[in-house]
Amino acid sequence: MLMDLELFLEILGIPSTSGEERRFADFLKERLCAPEAFEFEVGDGTVNLLLDWSGTGKPSFVFCTHLDTVPPYIAPSVDLVNKGDTLPDGRIAAQDDTIIKGRGSCDAKGQIFSMYNACLRLSEEGYKDFGLLLLAGEETGSHGAQSYTKNNPGGDFVLVGEPTDNCLASASKGTKSFEVTIPGKACHSGYPERGSSAVDGFVDMMNSLRQTEFPIDPVLGPTTWNVGDLLSSNPQNILSPETRFRIYFRTTFATDDMVQRKLLEAAPPGTVIHAFGGDTPMMYFSEVEEVPSKPVSFGSDAPRLGKFTRRAICGPGSILVAHTPREYVLVSDLALAVERNILIFKTVTKETI
Repeated sequence: MLMDLELFLEILGIPSTSGEERRFADFLKERLCAPEAFEFEVGDGTVNLLLDWSGTGKPSFVFCTHLDTVPPYIAPSVDLVNKGDTLPDGRIAAQDDTIIKGRGSCDAKGQIFSMYNACLRLSEEGYKDFGLLLLAGEETGSHGAQSYTKNNPGGDFVLVGEPTDNCLASASKGTKSFEVTIPGKACHSGYPERGSSAVDGFVDMMNSLRQTEFPIDPVLGPTTWNVGDLLSSNPQNILSPETRFRIYFRTTFATDDMVQRKLLEAAPPGTVIHAFGGDTPMMYFSEVEEVPSKPVSFGSDAPRLGKFTRRAICGPGSILVAHTPREYVLVSDLALAVERNILIFKTVTKETI
């Protein structure tokens, strides 16, 4: 069965950045062919979508990925590549191929497309007890996954599509998010001894965190962190009265329980820290012959899908170009993903037609 690349370009042509994915879900409900389709309100204006081949609305095996993409929207483009060409992430093309670029090409509309094609193949072969679950809000906190888990049944197995180079994830890092407010005392910058700069407090805190020696996990490696939404709105000639920012940790089995304590130790006196939670590191099912496995350093909806007995992560494309202007997927990667999705399904279900 040949994949309908025009359909994939249609899918890529609909912007669906987080919070704006409802129109995309409505398009897929009408455009994709499945015996039944169910929409579930998330509660924030977005919806989850389940395409069901089981006839029950409760498939035992679920292919799952997310509807939303990170901003900004980047329109799709298609080009031919020759064997030996350098690809956007520095890899060398192993064969003559077609490259499809644009937002969502691998994260995660390429996942939707390859999983949908696997579903069509399985249906043609006579298999039935499976579905394709498409979730809202993965990029902004897995709101769709949380809503689905709260209000809907799980199943025996969920395969989550993320760009893993078509490898099964053997383990994934956890996440911890915090909002931090560091106080200062405003004064005329000509007389800094009369005040206290919150920016200086921020610099001191960052230096302290840089010097913190988190243990290296034997499976997931180092713990990493980054700062976003950094704000200090003081004019240049006034010492900063307050600095506010978000800090996001990617934790390991060795550090998940210690991150908040280390953050508090690094904070200047008077700092207010609000924890937004996150996910713990996870080990995953990875025993499928012919499918390589490796640990990954990113989060996904998988930890929030706790009503499924077994969970796994696998999909086409590279995480190294996801969320960047260089995002792409090769048609050969999509084709391999279809075969591996089918192989995983048949291996874990051992279902007979």
